[in-house]
Amino acid sequence: MTLIDAHQHYWALGLGHNNWPGPDLAPIYRDFGPDDLKPSLAAAGITRTVLVQAAPNVRETEFLLAIAEREETVAAVVGWVNILAADAVSEITRLKAHRKFKGIRPMLQGIVETAWILQPRAIVTLQALPQLDLRFDALIQPRHLPVVAALADEVPELAIVVDHGAKPFIAAEKMEPWQSDMAALARRPNVHVKLSGLVTEAGGGWSVERLKPYAAHLLDVFGADRVMFGSDWPVVLLDADYGAWFVAAQELTAHLRSSEREDVFSRTAARFYGISG
Repeated sequence: MTLIDAHQHYWALGLGHNNWPGPDLAPIYRDFGPDDLKPSLAAAGITRTVLVQAAPNVRETEFLLAIAEREETVAAVVGWVNILAADAVSEITRLKAHRKFKGIRPMLQGIVETAWILQPRAIVTLQALPQLDLRFDALIQPRHLPVVAALADEVPELAIVVDHGAKPFIAAEKMEPWQSDMAALARRPNVHVKLSGLVTEAGGGWSVERLKPYAAHLLDVFGADRVMFGSDWPVVLLDADYGAWFVAAQELTAHLRSSEREDVFSRTAARFYGISG
């Protein structure tokens, strides 16, 4: 089985297209590239990754595609495009010429208007993605869950994956309304979810026991065939190292059948992003 990390980042702060992270996030305020990640991937037995944008501009997407061109561990790239621009579809089509370009991610968590993604211009752009065999990563907070459900209904052929379990309020040990809204969203068959980012939402006092109710709910309502493991490296380094989160993710899925664990750590991501080999 080819183990896949369905969510990680690389960035180079000196190139000018990143305004995040800042110096207040000292553990991750430096450049991160493939050579930094490879020891952790090797230790976990992971050979393929999905490289996801961290800045809202096309320059960074092109930077990531250049890495993917020379780096075999990168199986897919999720980039950024201004989906409200008149030339959005042509720009996405241009990027699609790269064999590893697999989808886009507007950074919805940073947009004040919760229903921003439902405006007509955005819907027109998103309707083009299935025709181009591309996916939509939803970087959201709990407030967006009903909005993503509406989007899934509006564009039912669009393959959607919710990053980081929609960032539940784990530090506050708050389950609702995240729990109910996530269950409702899971009834949309075109929506998947990433088992990622939970450590960061729990904060410095995280433990497997504190994460367990949230991970269990995701697995229960989506099923293992729509859940995929992601490290969110290097952001995870704010609260844990790669290996600690990987071990925790294994513990959080220990109750699953072997075939279901293969889904979470390999097959779901491979199916969703069209990763082969």
